[in-house]
Amino acid sequence: MTLWNGVLPFYPQPRHAAGFSVPLLIVILVFLALAASFLLILPGIRGHSRWFWLVRVLLSLFIGAEIVAVHFSSEWFVGRVNTSTSYKAFSAARVTANVGLLVGLQGINITLTGTPVQQLNETIDYNEQFTWRLHEDYDAEYADALEKGLPDPVLYLAEKFTPSSPCGLYHQYHLAGHYASATLWVAFCFWILSNVLLSTPAPLYGGLALLTTGAFALFALFAFASISSVPLCPLHLGSSALTPHYGAAFWVTLATGILCLLLGAAVVCLHYARPSALRTLLDQSAEDSRNQAKGGAPLILNNPLYKQAGCSDLSTTTNL
Repeated sequence: MTLWNGVLPFYPQPRHAAGFSVPLLIVILVFLALAASFLLILPGIRGHSRWFWLVRVLLSLFIGAEIVAVHFSSEWFVGRVNTSTSYKAFSAARVTANVGLLVGLQGINITLTGTPVQQLNETIDYNEQFTWRLHEDYDAEYADALEKGLPDPVLYLAEKFTPSSPCGLYHQYHLAGHYASATLWVAFCFWILSNVLLSTPAPLYGGLALLTTGAFALFALFAFASISSVPLCPLHLGSSALTPHYGAAFWVTLATGILCLLLGAAVVCLHYARPSALRTLLDQSAEDSRNQAKGGAPLILNNPLYKQAGCSDLSTTTNL
């Protein structure tokens, strides 16, 4: 037994809690780098338009970051409970721990944290992930967990989501996550398109793209919420029951979808009711918009000072 430093032979090594989600961390860092880059050039924008650009860019980056980040979040459907439960198979020892179930679009995370962490001469702090992404085999991951000898609460919750479980949760959650993820990627594409169109002399189409972004974000919620019609098997851990509910990722996506709808509706309404105010908000001048719409010369060529400099022929040629 000294070979494994006091750990049973079928435990290859002491377990350690998983760290922060690497894909989620990368997404956050990328969008923070974009925001920081914009803040560096912000002092170069003169006048009141500086504050319009600040709100516009940071709000847009928040929407884009949220749409991408929730793909890698496990907090779409969550539940936690403090309980006294059995710890390992073939052992009557019990531990007091906090057990958490986090369901995402690509799989589930199961956490087990002892209260206190040090019990039975071990550090009880687990964070295990089981995925159902494409090219991932949930059954194989569950079999690996059995071979590793993970604690009973982790194996109990993971078994409820196996394809062969009588609960039948795997197929519903797998399909709901798959369609919600695909719909969110469509929303992300329309978010990119809306940023491009709002920088053109036709902001109306940018507003329509924002409306479509919000609509697809809400469609993703409806796709994931379809699991609410599936009765969840009772999850009993010791003397307590674990009752999941919608998590932070679900509600943040809902807020982002509503925000996109409101912003898109505001752009469309301003386009028809107050086009001059919309151009001011988007830092576009009315004369510039008319020039570009008619295919005319840039404003600098029509400037009297430019013509006095002897460049009137060039202006005429350009207009032709």
